[in-house]
Amino acid sequence: MTANLKIPTSIISVENVYKAKVRLKGIAEQTPLLFNPNYSDRFDANILFKREDLQVVRSYKIRGAYNKMATINAESLERGIVCASAGNHAQGVAFACQKLGVHGKIFMPAVTPLQKVNKVKLFGKKWVEVVLVGDTFDDSYREAFRDAQENNKAFVHPFDDERVIEGQGTVGLEILEDCPNTIDYVFVPIGGGGLIAGLGSYFKQLSPKTKIIGVEPAGAPAMHDSLKSGKVLTLEKIDTFVDGAAVRRVGETTFKIAQQVVDDVVLVPEGKVCTSILQLYNEEGIVVEPAGALTIAALDFYKEEIKGKTVVCIISGSNNDILRTEEIRERSLLYEGLKHYFIIRFPQRAGALREFLNNVLGPTDDITHFEYTKKNNRESGPALIGIQLQQRGDYEALLQRMEEYHINYRTLNDSQTLFELLI
Repeated sequence: MTANLKIPTSIISVENVYKAKVRLKGIAEQTPLLFNPNYSDRFDANILFKREDLQVVRSYKIRGAYNKMATINAESLERGIVCASAGNHAQGVAFACQKLGVHGKIFMPAVTPLQKVNKVKLFGKKWVEVVLVGDTFDDSYREAFRDAQENNKAFVHPFDDERVIEGQGTVGLEILEDCPNTIDYVFVPIGGGGLIAGLGSYFKQLSPKTKIIGVEPAGAPAMHDSLKSGKVLTLEKIDTFVDGAAVRRVGETTFKIAQQVVDDVVLVPEGKVCTSILQLYNEEGIVVEPAGALTIAALDFYKEEIKGKTVVCIISGSNNDILRTEEIRERSLLYEGLKHYFIIRFPQRAGALREFLNNVLGPTDDITHFEYTKKNNRESGPALIGIQLQQRGDYEALLQRMEEYHINYRTLNDSQTLFELLI
């Protein structure tokens, strides 16, 4: 640590992160920090992946959950603990309950996929009770907090707790232990802020020249907007697709620490996240959840700054539901400009569709969606058509041919309501 470096008093201490590391021995894996030649070549940089997707519960959340529970006094643990989560935190708490022999009551939204609920029960075994309540995380959080207060039980917050933040900070400790080079950038996903607060605190003290770059989904910029305004904001509406990082409000504690340790926050469109999920799977054989791909997706927005630098990307989790694959692929194609939806009014006469196929559709264009019902008492009838292109540049040529052949069409890609109906 630099001798004359002034360390803010509000951040997590190196000593407490080390204590968390000791508590986590034999519980959380020391996940690998792996050089990635493919992404390093692509960005002309030294890119390393911190593989928290290989953690025992497939995300870093076990670190904070266990560290918090291991520091609760025995009398409180006897009464049991309570938490609220839509996924990864619940699994971390469940695993900690099983390891510590503590009864846990875990509140999850009623709409939580059965796959996630079953994984919580699998990790917690006989030690956990899952309560499904409400339609959102906020609903389940309120019920969990009320239950904890009424029954005098310890509440294990998913991010806004110093012991949780210290546990997440061990990710940063391991990175500095394992990386032989000076680290120029660390890209960190942000949900409630626990991971970046803990990791950022550790780096601020032991590697102060490293730039800490937070990454949020564009549809849920809670930390970005809060830092910009100088106070914690509650977002009225968010896109919950990147569910592991989509929160309406970050923590008060995590926000105060983030103000001291975060150098920038990058907002990544959800469609770009989907492209990165597919690339990681197809090119690297790595399966990630949407939040786990955030830092990889952010590299394109920092490609000039990171040239020639050593960069660490935290792959935060791999708890993805295979049933989401088609939605991920669709969102990626739309973002990349390779999938377009139209309403086209065809003349209701024989041969109209054939003319469209022969004259308008390009040689590599593919119709992937088609809905049409002929109505005999009308001159034209609307068809809903999805067209997949081979290259983004093919779109302008497609529109030019529609104009040339006087096709009556309307583009629909900007309609969120349509997307929700189709996918």
